[in-house]
Amino acid sequence: MGFKCGIVGLPNVGKSTLFNALTASKNAEAANFPFCTIDPNIGIVDVVDERLDKLTELSKSKKKIYTNITFVDIAGLVKGASKGEGLGNKFLSHIREVDAIIHLVRCFESEKITHVNSKINPVEDLETIKTEIILSDIDIIQKKLEKGKKKLLEEKQIKILEEKLNQLNEGKEISVNDLDEKKFLSSLGLLSKKPKIIVCNVDEGSLANGNAFTKEVQKKYSNEKVVTICADIEDQIMGLDNNERETFMKEIGLNKTGLNQLIKEGYELLNLDTFFTSGPEESRAWTVEKNTIAPKAASVIHTDFEKNFIRAEAVTCEDFIKYGSAEKCKENGKLRIEGKDYVVKDGDVLYFRVNP
Repeated sequence: MGFKCGIVGLPNVGKSTLFNALTASKNAEAANFPFCTIDPNIGIVDVVDERLDKLTELSKSKKKIYTNITFVDIAGLVKGASKGEGLGNKFLSHIREVDAIIHLVRCFESEKITHVNSKINPVEDLETIKTEIILSDIDIIQKKLEKGKKKLLEEKQIKILEEKLNQLNEGKEISVNDLDEKKFLSSLGLLSKKPKIIVCNVDEGSLANGNAFTKEVQKKYSNEKVVTICADIEDQIMGLDNNERETFMKEIGLNKTGLNQLIKEGYELLNLDTFFTSGPEESRAWTVEKNTIAPKAASVIHTDFEKNFIRAEAVTCEDFIKYGSAEKCKENGKLRIEGKDYVVKDGDVLYFRVNP
């Protein structure tokens, strides 16, 4: 299981440039006019993990397979998108298909790049996006309630929708009370309940310490995940080979790329963990939700593994690397036998035993 992040923002804030950088490609056209992106660009990126690199080396694996993240560059939203302004309805439908939303806002001045509102105000831009998303969800819920009046919904579902509609009308985030609510609301494709990361796109001079614009965003959205990135610098970095990339990053004082930041924040946002399988044929990373039990984790390898699950042999990645193999871990009492109730931990190296 990987996850899918949609890059959303007003026109000309740097979405396509960031997409190109994140996917190390030139698949997304970056140009200085609104609605440059109409159909979404999609890029699948390996999540490079040093732990997997080491496991592959120790197991002398023939293949190494990282887990991945999918980035979707979605065309720019404008005020009135929920009513079809710009290419609004089409854009909003693309957002429904992603697991998390990257809200990209421009936090730099430039005479060379126009802004759709003729001024730089990232807080106002974020409020525009938030408002259009809320209005879109209000429309969805109202239409669903109309069907409810025709006895197509249970009374409990109607009450849930009325409660959520009141929250949206008050400008609040949708709250979810229990698993039944979560399952029902997920079926509606509501946008305002999707987890989000705010990304401030700055110029090179503001990368280290931010600027007045990023400080405004951080103050206004102190309870949100906020990441600062220079999309142009990221694009330059990804155009270099590994040695040049390392040298360039040292020169500008950048410890890690924006991709690594977003992956880290994305995993935390979506409550994801990574476990590994490792052997002579291949070493591979797998992604599951936190608190996944062993049989369910086994099913991401093969669906039959869940129903045919017998047990899992588990070693921490740290122990595997320390002792050099699962066999050596077993000799040193570090290999555990776990049953159907075992909750998989981030960094576990697992060997599943299943009925044939």
